[in-house]
Amino acid sequence: MPSEAATTTLCNPLESASYDVPFPNPIIGKRSFIDLFAGIGGIRIPFTELGYKCVFSSELDKNAQRTYFANFGEHPYGDITKEITKQQIPEHFDLLLAGFPCQAFSIMGKMKGFADTRGTLFFDVATILERHQPQAVLLENVKQLTTHDRGNTFATILSVINQLGYHYKWKVLNALDFGLPQKRERVIIVAFRNKHQTDAFSFDFEKKDYELASILEDDSQVDAALFASEHIVQKRRQRTSGKNIFYPSVWHENKAGNISILNHACALRTGASYNYLLINGVRRPSSRELLRFQGFPDKFRIAVPHGEIRRQTGNSVAVPMIREIAKRIDLILDTHQHTDR
Repeated sequence: MPSEAATTTLCNPLESASYDVPFPNPIIGKRSFIDLFAGIGGIRIPFTELGYKCVFSSELDKNAQRTYFANFGEHPYGDITKEITKQQIPEHFDLLLAGFPCQAFSIMGKMKGFADTRGTLFFDVATILERHQPQAVLLENVKQLTTHDRGNTFATILSVINQLGYHYKWKVLNALDFGLPQKRERVIIVAFRNKHQTDAFSFDFEKKDYELASILEDDSQVDAALFASEHIVQKRRQRTSGKNIFYPSVWHENKAGNISILNHACALRTGASYNYLLINGVRRPSSRELLRFQGFPDKFRIAVPHGEIRRQTGNSVAVPMIREIAKRIDLILDTHQHTDR
């Protein structure tokens, strides 16, 4: 059997620049970054727009790798928990980007330190930070991370970041505030080795208006398979009898079966029922609409079936949110001299 190193293509800026892809890697970048738990590249896009160069990417899911390749011209490495994968990371890079999964830590004692994270994917992030010491870090996760295991998980993460020589700020942000018609709350951690850079960073962003109509396709352009059955449509109408119905709207069904009629989507979720969100109460969002709910530009290529797009967008990030954070990180790195203190 060939090794992972033999079967996986390293993120190569010279190679990717030659592909006809929507988001080519610059041959010479303003700064360099690595993209861990890369998904379909939602965190990467804003940094690519700023002229940053990706020097390593990692994503385990094969279908996400297909989408990533179609848009960036690179096959991400697979399992970042394997030492052979970590060894492919260049010695020097400026930023580490990661939307790592939320996992419990087996904290038996009171240390809440680096060793407590062993066996989790955050341990691999921390290991890479310890080895390479990039200037800045951007981590993204679900809002529930802050309260997971009564706050112990999040406290451990912040403690480890500090132990590794970084100064951090964090905040829960909502995609609705960044011009997207989707209520999606995520915790963002930004850390710099230079305390002055951390002090200069702020999560105070100007709120932007959103408009559902701007991301919707005409029904005539939507695959007929995405329209709900007449039985489901009538059932939804019965449950919304007496409610204020307006268009365009997203009809959201919660776990109790209650229907809310909203001018935005609730968070896209990978494990949600097929009829969790219905546009105007009659159809499911198309693949392009799902990507637009997350703020992906229309030039983003769809390379997998609709079911995979549902899963991939449910696991992805709100691109406009990351874009504002990326621009602020870039400004901080431009205007505040880097030191290790």
